[in-house]
Amino acid sequence: MSESAVRHAASKKPHKPVPKGPPSHEVRIIGGQWRRTRLKVIDKPGLRPTPDRVRETLFNWLGQDLAGWRCVDAFAGTGALGLEAASRGASHVLMLEQDPVLVSALQAHVLRLQAGMVQVQRGDAITALQRLPAGSVDLVFIDPPFDGPWFESALKAAAAAVPLGGWVYLEAPVAWTDEALGVWGLKVERHLKAGAVHAHLLQRTA
Repeated sequence: MSESAVRHAASKKPHKPVPKGPPSHEVRIIGGQWRRTRLKVIDKPGLRPTPDRVRETLFNWLGQDLAGWRCVDAFAGTGALGLEAASRGASHVLMLEQDPVLVSALQAHVLRLQAGMVQVQRGDAITALQRLPAGSVDLVFIDPPFDGPWFESALKAAAAAVPLGGWVYLEAPVAWTDEALGVWGLKVERHLKAGAVHAHLLQRTA
């Protein structure tokens, strides 16, 4: 074989495939002014964004228009719940998050969307909820890491923050009953199970 033929044969050797990185994680805003907007999800242990289908069901329960509502997204994480509420007309959304990396990502989302009604606050969610005036918000989202001890304290603080007839949304690894929730004056209005997640829409009735 001639030297040129050897070079030609060598040029045809198969290339090793380039390893692909992990797939990018995103969630999307379902409805409202930012409908279909995608939000990148940082890969962090314990971060579990509320799936699109569950959020769609939740806001069907609440009604599509949240105009004028005051909301708190405790344990905000990706901010999917709070930004969904803002997209649907909420007048003020307070996002509470302790992780500085997630706080920076939330602030970037707010800046990109020009979401002036959204306030991002770094700190302990339960302490911040406890400092809210009684009955001062219409809806509190509670979606903490499932392996933590926050559920009872968060429910107690959220129940105090909403008025009679106000709403609390809870994601948990188990189903909560009216009997367990009654101590805080909360009642289960809606419930669904999606995989390992139990989603509850609670109303303050007492």
